Amino acid sequence: MGLARTWFRPRRTPLSNPWLKKNPFLSMWLSGANAVAGSARSRGKAIVRREASSAMTRATNDAVRFWTGGLAGTPTKRKKKRR
Repeated sequence: MGLARTWFRPRRTPLSNPWLKKNPFLSMWLSGANAVAGSARSRGKAIVRREASSAMTRATNDAVRFWTGGLAGTPTKRKKKRR
């Protein structure tokens, strides 16, 4: 009985969906957009990293000055070397 069902089953040919086909122009455009986005992301990350580093340095210096302010006194200015 199972054989009879498969024997009379009509064969279905899959229809190709034109929206799923590869588009080389879209692929190139998306590749370029991805490169631009990656560049912008890396520049943004670098800016944030620099700002965080300088903020940590300032906070550390302020804390050291606060806790050792009476011991260290005022910082002296360096004299420029004459050439």
